[in-house]
Amino acid sequence: MKPFTTLTIIFLSLLSVLQLVRFLQGWDVIINGVAIPTWVSGLACLIAGGLALMLWRESRR
Repeated sequence: MKPFTTLTIIFLSLLSVLQLVRFLQGWDVIINGVAIPTWVSGLACLIAGGLALMLWRESRR
C-alpha cells in the first residue's frame, strides 16, 4: 500500500470517529454565529467512513 493512501485512510477514519463522537455526545459547533445541527455530523461520519472503507478495499487489490 502506498504511503499517501495509508495516510488518507487514517485521516478519513479519524475524521469519521470524531464526527461520530460529536453526533453521540451532542457537542455544539458554532461557526460565524451559525449553529451546525448534530445530524450533519452523522451524515459526515457516514461519508468519511464510507470513503475510508472504499479506499482501503481498493488498495488491497
